[in-house]
Amino acid sequence: MTLTSWGPDRQGLLQAALLFGLILTTLAMCPSQALAHNVTEGDAGYIQEIWGVNIIPFIYLGAKHMVTGYDHILFLLGVVFFLYKMKDVGIYVSLFALGHSTTMLLGVWFGWGINAYIIDAIIGLSVVYKALDNLGAYQRWFGFQPNTKAATLIFGFFHGTGLATKILDYEIASEGLLANLLAFNVGVEIGQLLALGVILIVMGYWRKSPNFFRQAYTANVVMMSMGFILMGYQITGYFVAA
Repeated sequence: MTLTSWGPDRQGLLQAALLFGLILTTLAMCPSQALAHNVTEGDAGYIQEIWGVNIIPFIYLGAKHMVTGYDHILFLLGVVFFLYKMKDVGIYVSLFALGHSTTMLLGVWFGWGINAYIIDAIIGLSVVYKALDNLGAYQRWFGFQPNTKAATLIFGFFHGTGLATKILDYEIASEGLLANLLAFNVGVEIGQLLALGVILIVMGYWRKSPNFFRQAYTANVVMMSMGFILMGYQITGYFVAA
C-alpha cells in the first residue's frame, strides 16, 4: 500500500519542517557518526585487539550495531510502514536480512571493500527510495510500481556491504574469523528483531488514529529528507577526504 491520494495538512507540514531542522542540527553536531558506518571507536578497538573465537561478544556487537544503526532502522521502518499482515512483514524482513547477511559475510571473508562514503551514500539513497515508494511517487511519475521485494533484497545487499567495508577497515583477526562473523550476524538479526518489535508496536497504535494517513504522508516526507541528509553528508565526506 502507498500514499497516492492523501496529502499533508498544514500542521503536518509544520511538524515535518521542525523535525527536519532538528535532524539537520543533530547531524551537524556529530559529523563523525554521519560520515561513516556506525561502528564506535571502542568497538573498533575491541575488534582489533581480540583473537580467536569470541561468540558472545560478537553477538552483542552485532545486536548493538543494528539497534543503534539509524540507517538500517530508517530503511526497516520504510519497508514495514504499510505492511499490515505478519506474513508480509516476515517476507520483507527476511529478504532484507538475507541481503544484509550475504554481503556482510562474503564481503569480510573475501575482502570485498568499497569506499565507505560511497556505500553509505547508497544506503542513504535506499531510505529516499523507500520513502518515495511509500508516497506512491513511482506510480505517478512512471505509471508502474517497481518490484518492492526485489528492491528490499537489493538494498539489503548494499546495507551488508557497508558494514563489511567498515569491518575490513579494522582488520579483524583471521583466527576464528568465520565463527565470529556468524556470531556477529546472529547478533544483527537479534537486534533487527528487537527494533522491528518496537516499530510494529508503535505502528500498531499509530494506525488506529483517524489521522494516520495524513500523518503518514508527513512521516515519509521526513524520512525522505533524512535520507537526503545522510546522502549529502556522505558525498561531502567523500570529497573532503579525497
